[in-house]
Parts: sequence; structure tokens; C-alpha cells
Amino acid sequence: MSASIASTPTDATRSRMILHLGPLRMPVRRRSILVGVAAAATLIVLGILALGLGSYPLTPQEVVQTLLGGGDALHRTVVIDWRLPRAIAAITVGALLGIAGALFQTVTRNPLASPDILGLSNGAFTGMLIALVVSGSWPVLTAGSLIGGFATAVVIWLLSARGGVHGFRLIVVGIGVSAILASLNTWLLLQIELETAMFASAWGTGSLNGVTAGPLAGALLCALPFAVAALLLVPRMRQLELGDDMAAAAGARPGRIRVVALLIGVALVAAATTVAGPVAFVALAAPQIARLVARTPHLSLMLSALFGGVLLLGADLIAQHMLPTALPVGVVTVSVGGAYLVLMIILEIRRRA
Repeated sequence: MSASIASTPTDATRSRMILHLGPLRMPVRRRSILVGVAAAATLIVLGILALGLGSYPLTPQEVVQTLLGGGDALHRTVVIDWRLPRAIAAITVGALLGIAGALFQTVTRNPLASPDILGLSNGAFTGMLIALVVSGSWPVLTAGSLIGGFATAVVIWLLSARGGVHGFRLIVVGIGVSAILASLNTWLLLQIELETAMFASAWGTGSLNGVTAGPLAGALLCALPFAVAALLLVPRMRQLELGDDMAAAAGARPGRIRVVALLIGVALVAAATTVAGPVAFVALAAPQIARLVARTPHLSLMLSALFGGVLLLGADLIAQHMLPTALPVGVVTVSVGGAYLVLMIILEIRRRA
């Protein structure tokens, strides 16, 4: 897929550029491009730190040299075999959650809408726990996560159908469903063997411990078509920002667009959950932080993905290397995300007052 950028000729769009991604033509603000480049550079720096820090420390030069094919056998084992899958998992899971969060917040027009708040992450985890009881293989766990996520989405949609997918009704319904699923997950953990329950319990907080290349590659292959579908849906989602009446007049079908966007978001969340468990608040925070930094009137999927990767990789570095005891990354995201959620609720209440 080729990509090229061309400036628009009019003065009214002087601050915009046109991004060509194969058949797609998307207007992009120059500031968004600069912010995206800065976020990508931050990811590279954090990635090098993640590959170098640990009980066997390596300098940035040694990390880069090893990635380029140099270094001795020990360096290649530490960087390529042990640390690289975890770093890639943090970046990709954060990116998937960032895209999913942007989809949910766009179609609901609510900055508090995210998979973890709505209970979709817990639903995907419930499906995984049920699959874990049946079989511990990764294909079965992935299928269980997808089924659990989609089933939860259907339940939430049906319970909030009278009010549509706008406003706080969807949020309240999602919080209630999430609480029920959390209780169900606790009950399921009590029904399985102790060793498996301990592993699943740690995984349920959101953890990148024990990530290997095989399951990570499988989850990414499952998520890739949905990520591409999300990018293809961007022009239609921009029409939704004009309002349902204007979007319908332009030939769009708002109801169908929302359903497709939500289904794509659920699939991305399920894929992320199979790798790291239900990581909280990354999907909530990444799209809004990207929008504030880039100063865009809408949520950008690409920037949300980049900021999601930055947030999760940064949180994992904090969890592993900056605390007295190494903790699952979900503990850090919950701690930081809780304060962020309180701030977002206060701002939303003031905006509606």
C-alpha cells in the first residue's frame, strides 16, 4: 500500500494536507503530522529503553546494534527473544485499544465511552475464562475472547436501544453490565484449579508478563483486518460528525455506520485482551490526549493508535523498572487512569451544566 502526501492549493486549507493511502484520500492537518512524528519518535525511544533495561542492562547503542543484526549471542537472546516480544505487545495492544477507544467515543459522541468503562473488556475476559476451563490453547482463548466481547456488546446495545447510543444511558448500562461481568469473572476464577486461577487473576488485571511471539502474532493477524476496516470507515465516521440528518442527506446510513464501528471496536478489544488481558483506561485516555495535543476537532484513529502505544509502553516501563516491586502494567494504568476518569467526569458535568 503506497502512501503520499500532497498539499491542498487553497488558502482556506493551507494548514491541511491530503494523505493518500492507496484508494483513500484523507485530509490531514500539518500539526497532526508533526504530532504523529513526535509520538512515533517517542515510541522508538521508549522501545529502546524497554529493550535495554532489566537485570541484564544494555546501552542504547548495544540495543540498536543487536536489532540491526550485530551483538553477541547473549545480547541477541536478551533483546530479540526475551524483551522484544513484550515491547511489541505493549505497543500493539496500546494501539489497538487506542483505535477502539476512538471508535467508541466517535460513534457515541461521548469522551467517557471506552471498552473498559462499557464492560467490553470484562466481557472479552469472561469469554477467555470460559474458554480456559474448556481448553487452554490460544486459538480457543482467542475465539472465547471474541465471542465474549461480541455477546457483551449485543447485551449492552439491547439494554440501551431505547435511548440509542448517545448520552450517558449507554455509559450507565455499560457500567452495570461491567459490574455483573466482574462478579461472574470472580466466580469463574473460584471454579478452576489454583495454579490456573493465579495465572488468570494476574492476567485479569492487565499484564504483559509471559508474552511470547506465537500468541502475539496470532492475535495481531486476527486484529489486522479489523484495523484496516477501521481506517476504511474513517470517511463515513466524519459524516456522522455533521449530525444524523446531514449524514443521511449525504448518502450515509448513520445506524449502520455505528453498528459497524462498534463491531470493529469490539474485535480490536478482544484481540488486545487475548494478549494482555483487560488493560484499563488506555482506550479511554489515548484518543482524548491525542485530540488535545494535535488540536483537532475530531478523534484521529492513527494518532489514537500512536498515543495508545506510548501510554501502554510507558506504563509498562514504570511498572517494571520504576517501582519497588515489579507489577502488572494494568495496576499502573488503573492508578493513573482513575485520576484521569475523575477529571473527565468533572469536565463533562461542567460542560453540561
